[in-house]
Amino acid sequence: MRILFLTQVLPYPLDAGPKTRAYYVLRYLSQHHELTLLSFVRASDAPEAIEHLRSFCHDVLVVPIARAPWKDAGYLMKSLVTGRPLLIERDTSTAMTKRIETLACAQPAFDAVHADQLWMAPYALHFCKVAAQQGKRPLCVLDQHNAVFMIPQRMADTERIPPKWALMWLEARKLASFEVETCRRFDRVAWVTHEDYAAVRAEALRRGWDVPNDGVLPICGDPESIAPIARAPNARRVTFLGGLHYPPNAQGVLWFAREIFPLVLREAPDAVLTVIGKQPPAELAALDIPPGNLEITGYVADPMPYLMETGVFIVPLLAGGGMRVKIIDGWTWGLPIVSTHIGAEGTAAMHGENILLANEPAPFARAVVELLTNPQLNESIACGGRRTALERYNWRVVYRGWDHIYSPAFRADTPAQEL
Repeated sequence: MRILFLTQVLPYPLDAGPKTRAYYVLRYLSQHHELTLLSFVRASDAPEAIEHLRSFCHDVLVVPIARAPWKDAGYLMKSLVTGRPLLIERDTSTAMTKRIETLACAQPAFDAVHADQLWMAPYALHFCKVAAQQGKRPLCVLDQHNAVFMIPQRMADTERIPPKWALMWLEARKLASFEVETCRRFDRVAWVTHEDYAAVRAEALRRGWDVPNDGVLPICGDPESIAPIARAPNARRVTFLGGLHYPPNAQGVLWFAREIFPLVLREAPDAVLTVIGKQPPAELAALDIPPGNLEITGYVADPMPYLMETGVFIVPLLAGGGMRVKIIDGWTWGLPIVSTHIGAEGTAAMHGENILLANEPAPFARAVVELLTNPQLNESIACGGRRTALERYNWRVVYRGWDHIYSPAFRADTPAQEL
C-alpha cells in the first residue's frame, strides 16, 4: 500500500511518548508498505531528525507550526464560539490543509491515510473527502493514543480554582463529543489501551452509538537493542523525566515535590529530587526544598548521566490518558519505578513485581524510601520491570497487529460514515 502518515509532532528524536509511538509504527509499516510522512515541525526540530526519518520513509514532508500563549488565548475564544475543543482549534493550519489537498489529488493515489493521534484526525478525514472527489476512496485509519477527553476531565477533578475548573470541565465535554463523532468516521481505529477504548465507547453508548475497535496495540520500544543501565552503587536520585509543558506532568511533579518529597527526606535526607524536562514550572524552584536536595535540569538531550545515579524513577501522575511511555522506558532501562495507578494505567504493572504503586502521599513516600534503603527490593523491582519490557513491549513482535488493520480485505467501496 501507499500510505500517507500524518503526525502532529515530528517523531524523532524519541524524547516524548507520542514520538515513540509514531516512530515505531512507522518503522514497522515501512517494512511492508510505501510510507510518506507529513508532519508538523517546530523551530527546535533538527534537519538531522528529518533525514533520519527519510532513511526508512519513502518521503518526509513538513509544515511549520508555532505555539505561543497569546495565540492560545485567541484559540480559546474561538473554541468558546465554535464549540470545537481548544486542543483541536489550536492545531488548525491553512498550510497543512493546502498540503493535504495537494496530496489527495496526487498521482499515483494513496491507498490509505493514517492519522497519528486525534489532533490529525480532521486532516485525515479531509484528505479522504478530497480523494473521494477524485474517484479514489482511501482507507482511513486513526491511531488513538489516548482517550483525550479524560485528560482535562481528570485535571478538573483536582482543580480548586473555579474558573480553571469550569474551563477544564467544558473542554472535557467538548472533547468527549468530538472524540466519539470523529472515531465513528474512520474505517479502522487502533487503541493504545483497553481503558481508553472503554472510556470513549462509554461516551459513545450514552449517545446511542458505538466506535470501532480494530485492535489494542500498546506503545512499544526496542528493549532488545537497549542494555539496562549500569547504575552507581547507592544511587540517591529520585528522578522524574518528562516534558513539563504537558499539564499533567507539571501537576504531578508539583504534587510530589510539595506533598511527598518532604516525607522522603525525613527518612532519606541525602535523596535528591531530579526533575528532567523542558519548561519546568516556576513554582518548583520556589518550594522549601534544600538546594542540595533538588536539581531541575530543564530539557536534557542525553539523560543517561542522571539515570545512572537514579535510585528511584517516579511517575506521580494524577491525570492523563493512554500509556505513559516513561513507564516502558524505565522498565527498559532497568530502573525501579514508583507510580500512581493513573501513571501506570494501560501498562502491565504488577505491584511488588515490576513496580510499586501508591496514590496517596504517605504510601508513595514509603515506597520511595523502601527502594532507596532496601537494595534487594530495589534490584527485584528493577529486574521485574526489565523482564516486562522484553516480554510485552517489543515493537517487532507487538506491531504485527498492524497487519490486520492494513489488511487487503478492505475494499475501496467499503461503506463508511459520511466524510
